[in-house]
Amino acid sequence: MAINFEDQTTLFNFVVKEGNGVKGMIDSGLSSVPQPFVQPISERIPTEKALTCEATQPIDLSNLDGPQHKEVAKQIVEAAETLGFFQVVNHGVTVELLELLKSSAHEFFAQAPEEKAMYLKEVSPTKLVKYGTSFVPDKEKAIEWKDYVSMLYTNDSEALQHWPQPCREVALEFLKSSMEMVKNVVNILMENVGVTLEEEKMNGLMGTKMVNMNYYPTCPSPELTIGVGRHSDMGMLTVLLQDGIGGLYVKLDNGEWAEIPPVHGALVINIGDTLQILSNGKYKSAEHRVRTTNIGSRVSVPIFTAPYPSEKIGPLPEVVKRDGVARYKEFLFQDYMNNFFGQPHDGKKSLDFARAE
Repeated sequence: MAINFEDQTTLFNFVVKEGNGVKGMIDSGLSSVPQPFVQPISERIPTEKALTCEATQPIDLSNLDGPQHKEVAKQIVEAAETLGFFQVVNHGVTVELLELLKSSAHEFFAQAPEEKAMYLKEVSPTKLVKYGTSFVPDKEKAIEWKDYVSMLYTNDSEALQHWPQPCREVALEFLKSSMEMVKNVVNILMENVGVTLEEEKMNGLMGTKMVNMNYYPTCPSPELTIGVGRHSDMGMLTVLLQDGIGGLYVKLDNGEWAEIPPVHGALVINIGDTLQILSNGKYKSAEHRVRTTNIGSRVSVPIFTAPYPSEKIGPLPEVVKRDGVARYKEFLFQDYMNNFFGQPHDGKKSLDFARAE
């Protein structure tokens, strides 16, 4: 029986509530973008004359261990202070694993709808796995053109028991092989502001770890839709694997948007709100968004690192002493999460929650 996608309630139920996703809608033979996915003109991403971000020549992390350590650390610091985005190579994750990640993401989303819908938030057999479409689709003016699966890490055995079978092993390996690199980057950024993080503090600030797999189906009219709206990430650092299709855009200081081009074998790192707050604004969480495409379905695989919900967050005392003013208040990270996930993507507006009175 053909689905009546003209009826918005039927469409929303099919895509979001029943878990067929954007992919299910496209697989049903849809040839045009339904109205609930059409973005306001102000949010659309023009692909003509799109800028490419020149500041994203990959940083070679293998040089951190040699005489070029200071030079590489300086590159990382400069990127964190300005764009909030940089790409890295020789990061400790094999190219073979990166290729496996992409193929396992495609394998997960190629499953029958009911195999994915079992992980919808309302029915998921585990709190560690959530599948869905868009960010907060019931609150958005227009739904984002993206399906995703989110896998929360607690320990290896629970990940291997509860994460979805097509991607559990490779996603866990990605997380484990990235963490040394993530800690090295955080330590470099902390040293630059005169802070040494004890291991217990580091673990608290990066205690929440999550691997997502995002799927952006081929779109018949990419100029009308977005894959992900304007936002910054709430955590410490995000590590992202892009596929070769591309579509990730970052906002420059002058208000223009530039694409972060995919580089084979590289990972993208971006600064999150937490790191901006801890550094009292010295480091910039990157505002970014994702376009859709009509040349093929795109996948990306981010690792999100963030504080435990119970962690207290605020500008580090050493940095406030240096700056003479605290630009952000102290708060419980759970409260920041509730605020972040309680509203649609809207640039860096979520940071307003943390600003000092």
